[in-house]
Amino acid sequence: MQRLIVCLAVLLTLGCGQAGDVSLTATQKERIRAEVEQAMRQAYDLSKPNVSERMLSLYPASGPIVSASGGRVVGSRDSLAAGIRYFWDSVGSNMRNPQWIWQRFYVDVLSPTSAVVTATYRIPHRDPMNRPHEIAGAMTVVFEKRGGKWVIVQEHLSDLPAQEDSTQANMPTHEHH
Repeated sequence: MQRLIVCLAVLLTLGCGQAGDVSLTATQKERIRAEVEQAMRQAYDLSKPNVSERMLSLYPASGPIVSASGGRVVGSRDSLAAGIRYFWDSVGSNMRNPQWIWQRFYVDVLSPTSAVVTATYRIPHRDPMNRPHEIAGAMTVVFEKRGGKWVIVQEHLSDLPAQEDSTQANMPTHEHH
């Protein structure tokens, strides 16, 4: 009897391990990478109208969303939406000819329905006095595919300190995929 229990336990363990072990081909991973990157590039294209709404389209309509930025964490879509709209209405709307430039884009595909992106960006623009200005930073976002759409379920945003030259964001780094 003990031998039968051990055999059943081994079979159950092997069966569960195989069911959860989904390996993707290089082509599948590249397709997912491209989908996630394209979603971000479209949402952050500052040359198109409705910027805050396009940014919000990256997040699920319901369920928890965790967003960390500036030493604060919010956990709801309403709080996140208020933060995005506040930023765009108070800061973004004062930018003249802003351009969102992605510098580094690292996409790790974790499964057929999850991926993580770490990217650096800069936004050169002119301030209301027509002086050149730039903000920059880095972000790490976790995407989940829900209802056929890639959405961000967790993120961490980090601004490049104002006293640093944004060219430091271009320093060579080690890429791991």
